[in-house]
Amino acid sequence: MAKIGKKYAEALTKIDRTRLYDATEALALVTEVATAKFDETVEAHIKLGVDSRHADQQVRGAVVLPHGTGKTKRVLVFAKGAKAAEAEAAGADFVGAEDLVQKIQGENWFEFDIVVATPDMMGVVGRLGRVLGPKGLMPNPKSGTVTFDVAKAIDEIKAGKVEYRLDKTNIIHVPVGKVSFGSEKLSENFAALMSAIIKAKPSAAKGQYLRSVTVASTMGPGVKMNPAKIAE
Repeated sequence: MAKIGKKYAEALTKIDRTRLYDATEALALVTEVATAKFDETVEAHIKLGVDSRHADQQVRGAVVLPHGTGKTKRVLVFAKGAKAAEAEAAGADFVGAEDLVQKIQGENWFEFDIVVATPDMMGVVGRLGRVLGPKGLMPNPKSGTVTFDVAKAIDEIKAGKVEYRLDKTNIIHVPVGKVSFGSEKLSENFAALMSAIIKAKPSAAKGQYLRSVTVASTMGPGVKMNPAKIAE
């Protein structure tokens, strides 16, 4: 552990903790201080001035990042008949109906990253609410994962679509790419994400919407951004 501690401490010396960086600077700094032997994921952590306990202050949706996330998502689709065939043709990794429900329930099988369902299958998928819900895998119309246009949903997911939603502390955690992308591509992905979150501002939200924005790589320290500049 001492070795990691040393690298982390070294990374901290390059970051001015009293400063709020602009987006491009912050992402350049994150890539510079990432020292792990693997290609670290860069995550944005956005604290919003809303109260997620109120239904009219929920912030949830999805956005396709221009450069993807650097990770290929395994897509499971609940569909039947022509829609199942369409999902298979569009490149879904797994397609099924009741058989998949049984596999997930009986074998505790989770070899997938995202679930798409046609609206007519939601009664079947609902049986998995208890297991899919806590993992954030339940299909949802707001994030485009409950749809009859399964081909479009799969295309977008494979192209780098990410979901964003508030946690209990009113913070959104979203990957914006890999360190290897470089600061320019990361900045473009981050801009697309922030634009979507700003557009999703609930009318019931009062006061400052973007409270704090921090970016960090998997093993690196966080770099704080200036929320006022992002909101411009």
